Amino acid sequence: MSSVEWNQRAAAAQAAVVDRHLRTVWGLPGTRLGVPAYPALRRDKLLLSWNYWWQAHLLDVAVDAYLRDGAPSTRKLVSRIARGHRVRNLLRVTNSYYDDMAWMGLALERARRHAGLNTSRRLRTLRNTLYDAWVPEAGGGIPWRTTGLFLNAPANGPAGIFLARMGRFERATEMSDWLYRRLLDPETGLINDGVDGDPTDPTCGHMHTEKYSYCQGVTIGLDTELSSDLAPRHAARAGALIGAVREHMTERDVLTGGTGGDGGLFNGILMRNLALAALNLRGPGSDDVREVAAEIVLASADAAWRGAREVDGRVLFSADWTRDAQVPGPGGRAAYFTGGTVRSSETPERDLSVQVGGWMAMEAAAVLARS
Repeated sequence: MSSVEWNQRAAAAQAAVVDRHLRTVWGLPGTRLGVPAYPALRRDKLLLSWNYWWQAHLLDVAVDAYLRDGAPSTRKLVSRIARGHRVRNLLRVTNSYYDDMAWMGLALERARRHAGLNTSRRLRTLRNTLYDAWVPEAGGGIPWRTTGLFLNAPANGPAGIFLARMGRFERATEMSDWLYRRLLDPETGLINDGVDGDPTDPTCGHMHTEKYSYCQGVTIGLDTELSSDLAPRHAARAGALIGAVREHMTERDVLTGGTGGDGGLFNGILMRNLALAALNLRGPGSDDVREVAAEIVLASADAAWRGAREVDGRVLFSADWTRDAQVPGPGGRAAYFTGGTVRSSETPERDLSVQVGGWMAMEAAAVLARS
């Protein structure tokens, strides 16, 4: 498929999310955020529920769109989402979850680098906060949130990528080594979700063995960020992990297991990082690894597009790219927050996360096609 066709698909995904989900924050001009559901409840329209880290990915994929089309209107969209996030977070950039802050750091850094936004002060705050979260008494790693000692891949992976991009390569390397030392499952070759840190014995702690696709994605992304001919272990690690993803998480190279709620973003995050690996992984054997990563991205994005529905002239992506989308209605259970996690709506396609995840997939395929 040509780069023109992939660009058109990505533009269609962008238009759908912008039209259905984006609103001003409390009526303030120059702000935008994504309403968490479509059709939206009153609480959603008022952004009483807003999901900090979903909005970070919305900002990040808007940067992807700006890199694709270079349009002043898309740059304005990037700026408005960044401002909307700051306003809705009551002029702060931090919150109680280190993974949330890492996602926001990644988005703001790319918004500064590619769209010229003035985010330096916020980036310094996030860099210092994430760097200082390291817990050597538990054997390293950073926690999921600012209270407790659950150390997981969704915090350490994106934090490592962010710190590498902010010049803190030593800590980023420590995070990469920690992920493989503590969370690698030797039977599947996949990365487990996390471990409960134990300061009395840094080698122990209850292991959470769930193997989410975004845990693989951020680990691949961190290896890609650190890869070079002088650090061959990162290419080797990425190659093994991408092979494990292909074996355990795909059917005919199409990523499986999509859900709603927070899970609506998981496969999109893996797609973003597979595309980065396909473009940027360096080191011995990386040519073959890049090819496999690209094959998964393109097959998965094509399946996501073919399973989408058209509703009111706009594309609606399925939560699970191996099946057709279900059109959500105004009834049924809406997404809800519990235990630090947003659970899926009864019809997952209702959730902003699912539609942003589909948009991420289209942008990942488009950047590969252009390259």
